[in-house]
Amino acid sequence: MGARITWLGHSTVAVVLDGTTLVTDPVLRRRIAHLRRDSSAATPRRPDAVLVSHLHYDHLDLPSLALIGRDVPLVVPRGAKRFLRRHTNVEEIEPGAVVEIGRVRVEAVEAVHDGRRRPFGAPVPALGFVLRGSRSIYFAGDTELFDGMGGLGPLDVGLIPVAGWGPKVGPGHLDPAAAAQALTLLRPEIAIPIHWGTYGIVGRARGDRSPAEQFADEAATVAPDVDVRILDVGGTLELDAAPA
Repeated sequence: MGARITWLGHSTVAVVLDGTTLVTDPVLRRRIAHLRRDSSAATPRRPDAVLVSHLHYDHLDLPSLALIGRDVPLVVPRGAKRFLRRHTNVEEIEPGAVVEIGRVRVEAVEAVHDGRRRPFGAPVPALGFVLRGSRSIYFAGDTELFDGMGGLGPLDVGLIPVAGWGPKVGPGHLDPAAAAQALTLLRPEIAIPIHWGTYGIVGRARGDRSPAEQFADEAATVAPDVDVRILDVGGTLELDAAPA
């Protein structure tokens, strides 16, 4: 059946893989705390499950989850369930766990990032996810480079964060150069930059493509075999099933 990947902005990606629909870190509103986007994102059609990488407000947005449906299955890091009491189907997992959703095998993997709910939340691990079916797709969430990245590839698609929401990219994130280095470990056929140009602080322009373009330039130097696809918000990449 193949894969259909639609970037809805920031870290929100709708993946249809072998007929199973998964949505990552849905943040669909125009305003999140002190962050703004130019317009609200389209609510994706009802997925088979939602994957939440960590508890930061720009990744776990309760009103956005409510828009998708309180009975839609959620796969979240261990310790996150207490924030989701209104949701009826929540599964907590940790790195190394595997969840079968439809025809897709979802593997929880390490992410080097402080994923707690601020300002006073207890430590909760951040996750990445590898989706495996007729294609393999890695969603990094937020992370630094880590040694275990080399064990995740090779992959068909890497959904790679390349920026933050402010002028600097702090610990626990990838900037364009580090994101390009990640490709040398992950060895994806295709890389799609995410976590850029969608949300910004009031008074600062959104829609800045420079992080994604810098990532593509860096990747051309250090990982020239990787096909970097920069999607606009709402843009889609379609892949046939891999040859047997």
